[in-house]
Amino acid sequence: MEKKRFYITTPIYYPSDKLHIGHTYCTVATDAMARYKRLTGCEVMFLTGTDEHGQKIEDKAREAGVTPQQFVDGIVRGDRGILDLWKLMNISNDRFIRTTDDYHVSAIQKIFKKMHDNGDIYKGKYVGKYCKPCESFWTESQLVDGKCPDCGREVQDAEEEAYFFKLSKYADKIQHLLEDTDFLEPRSRVNEMVNNFIKPGLEDLCVSRTSFTWGIPVDFDPGHVVYVWVDALSNYITALGYGNDRYDDYEKFWPADVHFVGKEIVRFHSIIWPAMLMSLGEPLPKKVFGHGWLLLDGGKMSKSKGNVVDPYILAEMFGVDALRFFLLRTFPFGSDGNFSNEALIQTINVDLANDLGNLLSRTVSMAGKYFGGQLPENQRFHGEMDGELVTMVKELRDRYEEQMEKFAFQNALSEIFKVIDRANKYIDENAPWVLARDMDANGPRLACVMYNLLETLRVCAILLTPFIPASAAEVLKQIGACEACSDWESAGQWAVLPKDVTVVRGDNLFPRIDADKALTELEAAAEAAKKAALPDLEIEPQLEEKVDFDTFCKSDFRAVKVKDCQPVKKSEKLLKFTLDDGTGTDRQILSGIAKWYKPEDLIGKTLMAIVNLPPRKMMGQESNGMLISAVHTEKGEEALNLLILDDKIPAGAKMC
Repeated sequence: MEKKRFYITTPIYYPSDKLHIGHTYCTVATDAMARYKRLTGCEVMFLTGTDEHGQKIEDKAREAGVTPQQFVDGIVRGDRGILDLWKLMNISNDRFIRTTDDYHVSAIQKIFKKMHDNGDIYKGKYVGKYCKPCESFWTESQLVDGKCPDCGREVQDAEEEAYFFKLSKYADKIQHLLEDTDFLEPRSRVNEMVNNFIKPGLEDLCVSRTSFTWGIPVDFDPGHVVYVWVDALSNYITALGYGNDRYDDYEKFWPADVHFVGKEIVRFHSIIWPAMLMSLGEPLPKKVFGHGWLLLDGGKMSKSKGNVVDPYILAEMFGVDALRFFLLRTFPFGSDGNFSNEALIQTINVDLANDLGNLLSRTVSMAGKYFGGQLPENQRFHGEMDGELVTMVKELRDRYEEQMEKFAFQNALSEIFKVIDRANKYIDENAPWVLARDMDANGPRLACVMYNLLETLRVCAILLTPFIPASAAEVLKQIGACEACSDWESAGQWAVLPKDVTVVRGDNLFPRIDADKALTELEAAAEAAKKAALPDLEIEPQLEEKVDFDTFCKSDFRAVKVKDCQPVKKSEKLLKFTLDDGTGTDRQILSGIAKWYKPEDLIGKTLMAIVNLPPRKMMGQESNGMLISAVHTEKGEEALNLLILDDKIPAGAKMC
């Protein structure tokens, strides 16, 4: 009989130079689902990868002084990069795609050309707002307080020749897909997509860029590169062989059973992606599931906000399985969850150390102490004393399966730990230490109690395998479970272990954590990591010559807002700023910071300037004042950082 097939994906990740626990969350959940499906007998394809094109990458590579390809190679394959993190977290992906892979590049060009030839892509001019961090285009009405609705950061005006995809053509079909099917879950995401994006009028999508070059070229129109989201979304089919001959799994695994994605990119996966597939004439994925965020101090984890939690530090301190378990035990997968180190430690101590670890340790120790590690076949069952636990274990797999099929990982684990709790209570009710006082009379009864506990551990360990694979395997080893006693079919049965099973005492699976000590060590590790990440800086020595207060007060420091910024012709150093200084008359200042800033990135920023310096000529142009920068030496070269102020400070405000 042919195996059932199951295709599951994570989004492909932007190769950030600082990975955090939020990146890990979705991938661990996807891995747990993939392992569960393999456990049930499915042939699984689990895909993840990296989204490596776009303006952000090009800018970051330029800042780092390397090519974009060198930049992404270092983050993906470098020390503690994405591949290292997935290996650390025991991620069992079957395939890893990089959007810079040759086969993907050629397939994207074919996909773009096919949609163009179908009449769904046309050339025009883009004029609107663009969020560089999110690689997202927005209309004025979609902005929130003038900023990106996804990340809350500044957007910039964008105007360039571009190709557009007729997304509006598919608006009715997409609305039907969202409202009348279970394509998108949780249901709350459906209302958000329909009310915020479709009902106001679904606009055609800009699908090429000409303002940068780091992307997949539009092969029939040089100068255009494919918009990063068209490039990235198509990975789900190119990784199976669509449009290329690297793989031959498309007919076998497409359509995908589920795309797991963070809620911030649900719009791309539930509106743009199905519309692209409709244009291509290809089947749609069966489901998109938009999970919530891990929040820290009430906000989404973000490198730009400085609230990153390092998964390497947590895994090295507490263990990979403990971290995996915490992520899926503590937070409902479809909702946001508040991360804290205190909650992590408490979960490990309560569920893993006290409940599971203690049950395993007590059971194996008592089997060794009372029977030399091997149970006798002569056992006496007591229906009233044993029946409730046995019934719970017999029914556990079905209850667990029901929750796993709904991606309710927290609930599936809750079902397992109800049984573990009952087993710990069962020990106290039967008091093996009392039975052991008279082995002649109570030996068969004591052996049955031990057997029931071992069988309970066997079933629980099998069902825990998707979540804590290494630890579950250790449980099965210690209780003497053979391969035939450790599969999905046997998890739905009772009395699978041989009656004369032999246990093998091992190390304590989850030692209890000293919370105060661990929190102190985490704080120290976080500080050490911050210091290690700092560049090698040399700070200018302080001047010994003193300046009297009255002389200092003669300098007029003011907040100025950048209205325009342009490079100065024939100068590699100078940028020309047009500034609002609060007087109603524009002020021009020239500053030698072109090496460190792109002019367009500074427009709209609030800076600090000395405005009462006498004018001076620079490259034939007049400069009226000086912008304030921090000066330091980085890797042997001088570096300047403009002092950028809070945008709430009005132009002309005096600095004191």
